[in-house]
Amino acid sequence: MQSTVKAQDLALRFKRGAVYGPLSFEAGRGLTVLCGPTGSGRTSLMLTLAGRMKPSEGILEVLGSELPRRARRVQKHTGISGFHDIDALEESVTVGAAIRERTAWISPWWAVIRAVDDTEVRRVCAAVFGDVPIPAADTVIWDLDEVQTVLLRAALAVMNKPRILFFDQVEQVHEPESRRILWQRLAALAAAGTSVIASATAPETEMWAELGIDPTVVVMAKALPMKLETR
Repeated sequence: MQSTVKAQDLALRFKRGAVYGPLSFEAGRGLTVLCGPTGSGRTSLMLTLAGRMKPSEGILEVLGSELPRRARRVQKHTGISGFHDIDALEESVTVGAAIRERTAWISPWWAVIRAVDDTEVRRVCAAVFGDVPIPAADTVIWDLDEVQTVLLRAALAVMNKPRILFFDQVEQVHEPESRRILWQRLAALAAAGTSVIASATAPETEMWAELGIDPTVVVMAKALPMKLETR
């Protein structure tokens, strides 16, 4: 397996206790799923792997770069999506406005950022949406359904062509049929060449089998509180 992530005894701890770890695992190209219950530190681990959070101990290498020392390099080649309060969309803006804002964010300061039309929306969204209907540029975010919303967030995250997409909390898509579509699209994105690391509360093995998906699964346990030293 050609590894994109190598972690050895990786952990994040604070005075009150452990957030996650210690964990040792490898993730290769394709789809990897980090599974753990609420309180297992999945989101913090995902942000650590993406170079957005520092671990307190352990060894971590992502895309051949040591973290946290090479965090900027890793950030440049990774995208994050599905993270609460990080990439959430403003519901009152249009799809075109969201894409234009993202374009401005990843473009040089001197670039002229033009209004986004339906053709540009299709160009940005096609690889992520697949057969899911792509909304028009003037569609307001709150008029999107559950699947379209999460896929738009993923499409925005891969606009700068990252080598790894981190997608947090697949279970935020509540309906099983909608979640089936999301898994299918994440797997398709991984098959097309963008490695995907997603997090979920538990493996959905039956759904994956029906879809022909065989991800690498990393199981996380709920972190135990640190023992206080007594004298």
